[in-house]
Amino acid sequence: MLDMSWGEIMVIGAVALIVIGPKDLPKALRTVGQVTGKLRRMAAEFQGQFNEAMREAELDDVKKQLQGMNDSVSSLNTSFNPIQTIRDELKTTIEAPAKAPETEPLQDSAQPVETQPVAQETPQAATDANVQAAIEGRTPDPVDPLVELPPPPIGDPAAEIAESLRREAEYEAQQAALAKQLSEEPDAKAR
Repeated sequence: MLDMSWGEIMVIGAVALIVIGPKDLPKALRTVGQVTGKLRRMAAEFQGQFNEAMREAELDDVKKQLQGMNDSVSSLNTSFNPIQTIRDELKTTIEAPAKAPETEPLQDSAQPVETQPVAQETPQAATDANVQAAIEGRTPDPVDPLVELPPPPIGDPAAEIAESLRREAEYEAQQAALAKQLSEEPDAKAR
């Protein structure tokens, strides 16, 4: 704290011995020690409060940074909706073939265009007609991109699951009974 050499301390001690006197010197040194202890405690307390204030200031900065990161993440979450993104992609994929412009084949203006009605009763017939049109150099007839799906099952899925679990439990009970019977038979033969 105070940079004093041993020589300076000796000079101060000699001056104190002459000024205070040998009789009162121990009391004066005790008082100086108590005052020095109080000063050190006050300095340590002040330093502790200062360090605590610095930590609180740093914590406030860290809290502000975390709040800023939370705000930026929450703003990203509101704009990111994977279900809506998938819906939009499916919708554009399904609507894209319907909105695709029909291209006309390149033909000579001198040749008449032959059109033949094609009956599209089955998907196989539609595929055959498109192949035939491609061979003849015509544009294939547009095909309806919508495919009819079978109707969903009418039964309750929860009831079906419960029934399958009941059957599985019955099967396991039968297997356990059979195993028990088989384990008892050797015991009966041994008697």
